[in-house]
Amino acid sequence: MKQIAAESAVAEVKDGMVVGMGTGSTAAFATQALGKRVREGLDIIGIPTSRQTEAQAKALGIRLSSLDERSEIDLTIDGADEVEKGPLNLIKGYGGALLREKIVASATKRLIIIADESKLVEKLGTNHSVPVEVVPFGWKLAAQKIQDLGSKPELRANSDGSPFVTDGGHYILNCKFGLIEDPSSLADELDRIVGVVEHGLFIRMAAEVRLGGTAGVETLFPEKR
Repeated sequence: MKQIAAESAVAEVKDGMVVGMGTGSTAAFATQALGKRVREGLDIIGIPTSRQTEAQAKALGIRLSSLDERSEIDLTIDGADEVEKGPLNLIKGYGGALLREKIVASATKRLIIIADESKLVEKLGTNHSVPVEVVPFGWKLAAQKIQDLGSKPELRANSDGSPFVTDGGHYILNCKFGLIEDPSSLADELDRIVGVVEHGLFIRMAAEVRLGGTAGVETLFPEKR
């Protein structure tokens, strides 16, 4: 399901485009599909959102650049952990690259989210907590402030118990809020906490969502306010 959604989105890529490349298991299918099209003659420049995606893209022969050199992106293809019906707000960040993913998303003309149909929910927080990226210095203070918002933050850890560290050198707190009635207000609250670098609430950033399912790919567009 993820693969057919990825291939559907990659079909939108045209010669000469600058393409943002997401991180995670679903986005990896898109990178693989892009590599296949490049081998077939597609001429693009990719902007990876993580070292993991960068390594995969290089191995596939995709020409890469950075936001320092390319400040405007034509199309970004990325995955999501949850997609809210209607506005298509997202929870992202389980791949550990939410900061770079949001920077790239904010610089893109068109953000296509790919996912399997299980990711579509009535309200964010149904199945996933919200990843919040924090600076290591004083991270427990930030965690306390997040807890005051009604969450139960847990420091993301590696298999050996050590803190997971992002490509930017930060920690991630997995913050369980339960059903999120007002994602926009929660995003604003998190933005105001000192020590929070970024969070995994992507509010009205998706231009469309391609959902892979047993019946094929369904394309969703955000409802107008």
